[in-house]
Amino acid sequence: MKIIPVFPKGFAANSYLVTADGANAVAIDPGQARVLQEAKKLGLAVKYILLTHGHFDHIVGCAALQAAGAKVGCLYAEKALALSNDNMGAFFGVPVPPFQVDFTFRDGEPLSLCGIAFEVKATPGHTAGSCCFLTENEIFTGDTLFAGDRGRTDLPTGSEAAMQESLRLLAGLQNRTVYPGHGSATTLEEEKLYGILRF
Repeated sequence: MKIIPVFPKGFAANSYLVTADGANAVAIDPGQARVLQEAKKLGLAVKYILLTHGHFDHIVGCAALQAAGAKVGCLYAEKALALSNDNMGAFFGVPVPPFQVDFTFRDGEPLSLCGIAFEVKATPGHTAGSCCFLTENEIFTGDTLFAGDRGRTDLPTGSEAAMQESLRLLAGLQNRTVYPGHGSATTLEEEKLYGILRF
């Protein structure tokens, strides 16, 4: 499995292209339409999109990828937010091209996409339907966990109590490389020793 970060130009989330065969890929949190062009440059066809949550800076690229054939999936609890003004795009003056959610999933559900096994972990706090995606040695944390920090809970979609429970859940997992929605990669072990997962 290969993970290719697509870092934003301007304000948007880190996006990730994940491929097992070098031809087909899963895009995680395509925050800008340029994710499609980056995939094409690498010779990758994006078949699926996984959203850690539905805020505008994680979903702006969904429409372009969907038009090219990708199917969009998110936690069941997050679908309404992603498809409404609750995605905060209008508030921040960033238009979100319309797209549809093709499939949803729930906490603990295994997903097999493009030959890659993902496990869904619901991690509410930043939004009610935030989640993380675990693979064998990695975790994609969206805006739940960053290097040395965690996601905001002061937005209308946030809950501090839920965030604390989600961080405790992550602290209980075995060590993995963390691919966050913003900033640089870290590890769960690093965050348990020195960061936000010290409980």
